[in-house]
Amino acid sequence: QVQLVESGGGLVQAGGSLRLSCAAFGRTFSSYSMGWFRQAPGKEREFVAAITWTGSRTLYADSVKGRFTISRDNAKNTGYLQMNSLKPEDTAVYYCAADRANLLRDTYYSYDYWGQGTQVTVSS
Repeated sequence: QVQLVESGGGLVQAGGSLRLSCAAFGRTFSSYSMGWFRQAPGKEREFVAAITWTGSRTLYADSVKGRFTISRDNAKNTGYLQMNSLKPEDTAVYYCAADRANLLRDTYYSYDYWGQGTQVTVSS
């Protein structure tokens, strides 16, 4: 069992930056791939980015490519999402997730473990 806890969300002006963290507890998740998803009010959960357990491969949604960077530090059992050039449409609850299969997948039902989410609000 893996428990994931996100942090780093908050309120930021458009054009600003935030870095989200995802701390893993329990069984080490260093052998799992990790993903970030987001969900805005009234919308479906949306894929943001994913990274393999080594960090050698990443996948991004087109809407965040070039602005967001996913990374991880397995020694700290922590994953990160660096978000730059934020836009109001990035406003959502952001969730991290872990996939035991260590695949780069953009579908939320492919992931085995989820955090509780952290709110990101971007003002215009």
